[in-house]
Amino acid sequence: MDYKELDIWVQARKLVKSVYVFPKDEQYGLTSQIRRCAISVSSNIAEGCGRRTSADTIRFLHINKGSLYELETQLILVNDLEFLESDINIILKEVERVKKLLSGFINYQRKIG
Repeated sequence: MDYKELDIWVQARKLVKSVYVFPKDEQYGLTSQIRRCAISVSSNIAEGCGRRTSADTIRFLHINKGSLYELETQLILVNDLEFLESDINIILKEVERVKKLLSGFINYQRKIG
């Protein structure tokens, strides 16, 4: 199966679009970090799917898991700092959805590996 057909990859791309609501000029550097983090999730899914073995794929998926937790923490910090006027919980729910899909995909890769 092509990675571009995976729901996890599609949802990770939607997450990137969601975090691009943050302003470009932000004094704490969180905007840039949040964007890089969100982009790395879909990128690592693609890279992991391009690997030759399930073990390699799973390794990249676990890296993604770390990136998602990092992204979640950064979003919580944005909320703590009252950086955005909009509700950050919508984006946090998207992160949670991608985390669940990622866990399912890791389990699937373990079964076929």
